[in-house]
Formats: sequence, structure tokens, C-alpha cells
Amino acid sequence: MTSRRDILGAAAGTLASLPFAGRGMARDARRKPNLIVVLADDLGYSDIAPFGGSIPTPALSRMAREGMIATDYYSPANICTPARAGILTGRYPVRTGLGFEVIMEGDDRRLPLSEVTIPAALKPDYVSGLFGKWHLGHRAPDWSPIHYGFDRFFGIPYSHDMHPLPVYDAAVGQPEVRLELPLEQLQEQFFIKAEEFITANRDRPFFLQLALSSPHLPSVPPTRLQGKSRAGPYGDSILEIDTIMARLFARLRALGQDHDTVVMFTSDNGPWFEGSSQPLRDRKGGAGYDGGYRVPFLAWGPGRIPAGRKSDAILCGIDLLPTCCALAGLPLPQGVELDGKDLTGVLTRGAPSPHDQILLFNNNEVAAVRTQRWKYVDQTYYRSIKLPLARMGFEELYDMAASDAEEYSLARDHPAVLAEMKHRLADARTRFKPYDTGVPPFFVQFAKRLQALQQD
Repeated sequence: MTSRRDILGAAAGTLASLPFAGRGMARDARRKPNLIVVLADDLGYSDIAPFGGSIPTPALSRMAREGMIATDYYSPANICTPARAGILTGRYPVRTGLGFEVIMEGDDRRLPLSEVTIPAALKPDYVSGLFGKWHLGHRAPDWSPIHYGFDRFFGIPYSHDMHPLPVYDAAVGQPEVRLELPLEQLQEQFFIKAEEFITANRDRPFFLQLALSSPHLPSVPPTRLQGKSRAGPYGDSILEIDTIMARLFARLRALGQDHDTVVMFTSDNGPWFEGSSQPLRDRKGGAGYDGGYRVPFLAWGPGRIPAGRKSDAILCGIDLLPTCCALAGLPLPQGVELDGKDLTGVLTRGAPSPHDQILLFNNNEVAAVRTQRWKYVDQTYYRSIKLPLARMGFEELYDMAASDAEEYSLARDHPAVLAEMKHRLADARTRFKPYDTGVPPFFVQFAKRLQALQQD
């Protein structure tokens, strides 16, 4: 007769043979992980404590201790719309037709419906929701995120400094509801709806993008946090983001989902008129230099992502789609030319970057090239004029292993490296030039109106 001890011993042996058993992985190793991307808006490189910021962010600091910091992560663009297009599609934004500037209130551009987004790539295995800022089109009848693979959307069509500012509540198969909310309630309501989504879908894998519209100016933190950061309304908005992250992790733990979830935290681009990009050079909208593109990136996933790791591998927002597919155990979308790479080796094993280079676009043009060690910059702005640095005789080559500040060019001292980096830039410009559709008609008219105002 088989004893109870024999049965238990056999069960233990079976469990031990399963992948990751006994190593802190999800209770059921076959369960696909929930995937959460928290995207701040205009958050600077050193606005949060894990990246040297002076504003206390205990929840993000704990996230960093329990997960991984990526010090050399680049947004797909130096401004909002193209950055978000790149993150959701895994492609450099110029490919999507949204590489030029941001979508304005009267602008009729949108992300093409032919683009495959992260939630579309995860279907049918995942239910998906977007809570917060969209900014990938708002004029067409089918502009909403629910037409791009998301099953649920609660948020705003563009930045919260644009008017009018409706809040949309939409779900697949349900009538769309249009609301209005005070600015100081936006982030709170985004999170409340995201929390409801997490709770409702706790028994199935989900993809969630919590796209906060903060700390983008104007900063309007809730009353309870005003004055708490000693860094003005912008700093108080950073505190609100951190409290939201604390509540997110608390909800996951309360539901027993913490070992079944991977959370990634980052920003769409560098800081605008406030915030800190130190020690990096330049800010949001600047061409070529890191301050507009390089932003915080934290990844957390108990049992999947080892705690306390820091990586200087070059990464990019275009990597999130292939990484989500890999974490979910799903193939990449067929018939799509992706620029992003799978980062699971970096996240889980401390592997080097899968990229040999990352391209930094300014609108539809390649402005700089970054390899793991070197950075070549060929475009910047001076008094609103776009300067082609190489044609002016200013060869800007920086050793990023020596300094992040991009202060002193080493082009003269490394002619072979300079030649290689210039070749990389020229090759990239040739490769992506066919996707450059020029200045959209809206911006032609916008420029004329602006010129007329300046003459008045």
C-alpha cells in the first residue's frame, strides 16, 4: 500500500522538477505573468531617488532594491507622441508616420490601425487596459486605444495642458462615456481605474499601461501633498507618482499577484521646463544629447528579476514589445519589421545589451548614434535654429564610459572610432529616409500662424 509519506514525497519530487520551483517564482510556473508598464510624462533622469534625485521616493527606491535599475535606457524620442508610438509598436517612430512633433488639438494624425501594438501582440492570451494619457490621435471615429488592442481605456486623448481636456471611459463592446475632471484628480482617477482593472482580472494574465500625465506641466498635485516635497508643485507631483507606485505594489501583494507580475517604470522623455536631467546634457525637445532621451527605467518581478541589480546596458523603449512577448512566452508579431530587441536576458541574467547601437531621432531625422561605449551627435538647436554640427566642422564624439555629461568631444583623439560612428549615422539616415513623410500639413499652417503672432 502506498503511504501518505510516499505520496507527499512523489508530489515534492514532481514540484521540484518543474521550472523555477523553489526559487521564488510564481506559484504556478505555467501561468503567464501579468505585465505592467507605468509611464510617467516628462520625468527627468534624476527626478527620483534611485537615480540620484533629492525628492524622496520611497516606493520607487524599494522597487529599485527589489528589482533592477537600468542606467542607460533611452526613450524612442525626445518628445511625447513619437515616444509613445515607439513604445507601443517596438518600432522607431518614423516608421509609424508619427515621428514629427506631437499631435496637437487640431491635428488629425493618428497611429495607423495597421500597426501592431503590445496589447494586440499579446492577444488572445492577455486582457489589456490603458489608464491615463494616449496622445496617439483623437480626431478619427476609431481613434481610441480600444481600436489598438486594448480592452479597456480610461484617460485623456493628449497632454493635460491641451484644451479642451475630456476624459474618456471606454471598453470593447460598450458605449463610450465622456467626462470632465479637475487636473488635481487626474492621476488619482487613472490609478483607481487601473486598480479596479487589476482586481477584476486577477485570475487571468493582463497587460496594463498606467500612462500618468504627470509631472508634465502644469503640475497640479493633490491638496494633501502640496508643499510636502519642498520642490514646488513639480516636486509634489513626483511625490504623488511615488504614492501611486506604493499603492500599486500594495494591491498586487494583497491579491497575491506580486510573484505573478512584472512591473516596468519609466518616462516618455526627459524633463521640460522643470525637473532634473542631471548629470545629462539638455532636456525634452533637445536634439542629440542625452537629457531629452535618457530617462529612468526600473524593472521589478519577484522570482523573475533578481533584486538589487544595476545594468548599464543600452536599452530603448522600442524594446518593450518584444520583451513583453518573450515574458509572456508568445511569438513576435508576424510580418512586422521590429527595431526593438528582447531584454529578458538583461532583466533576468544581467546579460549585455542585445543592441549594437541605438538611434536617437529628432523628428524624422537621426540626430545621434549611441553604442555601448560611444556616442556621436550630429544635430542640436541654438536659438531655435537646428544646427548640423558635422557640416559646421564640429565633430562631437563622446566616451560614455568615461562621462555621461557629453561635455568634451574626443573626435580628434579617436579618428577610427569617429569614422565608424559617422558611417553608422549615414547608414541609419539612408535606411530610414524613405519613411520621412515631411512636415504634416497641420504644422505648416501652425508655423504660419505662429509667425503671424510674432509679427504682431
